[in-house]
Amino acid sequence: MRKTVVTDEAPHILIVDDDDRIRTLLYRFLSENGYRVSTADNAREARARLEGLLFDLIVLDVMMPGESGLSLAQWIRAGSAVPILMLTARAEIDDRLAGLQTGADDYLTKPFDPRELLLRISSILRRAALPPTNPRENAPETVRFGPFQFHFARGELRQEEEHLRITEREREMLRVLAGALGETVPREALAENGSASNERTIDVQINRLRRKIEPDPGNPVFLQTVRGIGYRLVIDR
Repeated sequence: MRKTVVTDEAPHILIVDDDDRIRTLLYRFLSENGYRVSTADNAREARARLEGLLFDLIVLDVMMPGESGLSLAQWIRAGSAVPILMLTARAEIDDRLAGLQTGADDYLTKPFDPRELLLRISSILRRAALPPTNPRENAPETVRFGPFQFHFARGELRQEEEHLRITEREREMLRVLAGALGETVPREALAENGSASNERTIDVQINRLRRKIEPDPGNPVFLQTVRGIGYRLVIDR
């Protein structure tokens, strides 16, 4: 078998898991598939890695001794939009939603096939690298809603002069919502552009985005629910 050569340009992945066996397995498997890989066996070590290096994606275990993966994900999201794929031994929907509420981009339940993890990672990185496109012909470069401005090409959200941090999933959803130019976007369209199609998952992701753009997320002004259909972003004309 020909050995895969890992280049300096290859995506750099951080694996955070207290299980030595899983860390070793994933390090070997992802390295063999062309990724640069670093590892950490707890949240403290992961923080040290993140303060010194930039990563393209983080594979993060939820249940670790000391600080949990959920707490670490919240800390990461406070200062970075790096994609996070969470691993957990708990398969209940509430556990998956808890992970998504912290800002995770995807969720995989243990035990898992490493090939599925590889596909999930490839999908997340591919979405992050997609060239921005507007779904409408002659769509503007930017759309405005209240004090916010979203730039399609840069995938950048600003409030006045302040740059707001958003995750890749939030950026992807904003491109779809803003590209509709004020019209309703069906739930299915949002699900197809993400990694999960569960309706409650979409609700969690929408609510997370509302917390960043709505004065009162419980009574949204900009990102409105269209009952029985989906959502619409109310843009300035």
